[in-house]
Amino acid sequence: MDPASQDINLNSPNKALGVDRTDSLSDVPVEGAMGNPANPPPPGLTEEEAEELRTELTKVEEEINTLRQVLCAKERHAAELKRKLGLNPLNELRQNLTRSWQDVQTSNAYKKTQETLSQAGQKTTAALSTMSTALSKKIGDMRNSPTFKSFEDKMGNLKYKVVGQRGNGDAVSSPTDTTPTQENPSF
Repeated sequence: MDPASQDINLNSPNKALGVDRTDSLSDVPVEGAMGNPANPPPPGLTEEEAEELRTELTKVEEEINTLRQVLCAKERHAAELKRKLGLNPLNELRQNLTRSWQDVQTSNAYKKTQETLSQAGQKTTAALSTMSTALSKKIGDMRNSPTFKSFEDKMGNLKYKVVGQRGNGDAVSSPTDTTPTQENPSF
């Protein structure tokens, strides 16, 4: 029985069938193989030893070719099984990503990073709250200062001169209108 013409995998879809070996790599000549008279044996080897090595090389190359064909048959079989199960590359990728994300979430490094970021967020929130309170107090203090009062009065007068007095629902009066109802309008 010639091993080159049979599929050695018993689970292969090609079992008991003659596998076509026309695309085999064993048909490609190997330099120095099969007793090429133009190439003398390497130094330190007799002609018989070189011939034995060439024969063994040929057998190993045939085995490699057979293994490639078996692998190819297995890959086709796996693809067919995946197709029957409804698994496609996108589903597999999604499953792999989900599994990887779960692995990351359960890792110690992720947990430590999550704790550190949580603590940093809490400290940042506290710092911003403190800063906001201090800023509000400072603005309140500034608003009660004589400089700010003077500035507010000047801005109110400027607004009155540019826009004029208007009440709720009243139309904007013209700048030449000289009947103000309020001396210093507030903002």
